Amino acid sequence: MRLFEDPKFEFIHNRKIGYMISGALIILSIGAILVKGLQFGIDFRGGVEIVVAFEGTSPTVESVRSDLSEPLGSIPEVKTFGADVIIRSDADMETDEIQRTILATMAQVHPENPASIIKADIVGPRFAEDLRNAALQAVLFALGIIFVYILIRFKKWYYSAGAVAALAHDVIITLGLFTLLYDIVPFSLDIDQAIIAAFLTIVGYSLNDTVVVYDRIRENSLIFKTEAYDNMVNRSVNNTLSRTFVTSVTTLIAVGILFFFGGEVLKGLSFALILGVILGTYSSIFVASSLVVDLQLKKANN
Repeated sequence: MRLFEDPKFEFIHNRKIGYMISGALIILSIGAILVKGLQFGIDFRGGVEIVVAFEGTSPTVESVRSDLSEPLGSIPEVKTFGADVIIRSDADMETDEIQRTILATMAQVHPENPASIIKADIVGPRFAEDLRNAALQAVLFALGIIFVYILIRFKKWYYSAGAVAALAHDVIITLGLFTLLYDIVPFSLDIDQAIIAAFLTIVGYSLNDTVVVYDRIRENSLIFKTEAYDNMVNRSVNNTLSRTFVTSVTTLIAVGILFFFGGEVLKGLSFALILGVILGTYSSIFVASSLVVDLQLKKANN
């Protein structure tokens, strides 16, 4: 791309601006999480999962959710499963009462399309707590393994510190935005198993971007030995800018198609991936690479 044939953007020399932006977003995200709390899905808070079959064509996910919100006293999670509809609810009712409420509501709203319940499963609080703990452990374990991998590959601890800080930065801000936008966007931002999978995907994408930049930093450190370290890192970031830009844009196109045409069920997942791609691209430059510079300069001055 001609725009990035020989770029000379001053990314590293303006890293303090990036620190201020990231710091503000992280403080805002942590504040939102502490004040509003994370909005967990049925998987992580417990409830009832009911599979409903219709004799005719199943109603849309949006209409079923809207029809059941008032009778159940809370907004249920609704997904399609083949020709059937899966309804998950944490309503303060007995399981039998929830089933009767669903059938009565569907019979009232769709009298021409009789519904029946195929099965009902209960997700107990203890099981939900175990899932939450397992999800948290999965993310922390991934960060730990990544720290060790970067340390082995680049043989310097500050590369690992920069990479893990960038990954934590992406996950925390994504969680914060999910919390802030929960009551604003017209689709579900409940944190469930699919969203945890999205977070792990974000970690993988961001890490890939960071490793590409780190590889170029390592190569240039051998070629430009007499150049100031921050200038050499800035050169490396600019060298990889074309690849980073093309990868990010093509990924956003694919995830954007998933968001707009993938249906209601995939909105939260694809939205998390969109945020992750944007944040991952940003953090590989203004967090991971910038921290490598500051930590290396601090080490050199000691």
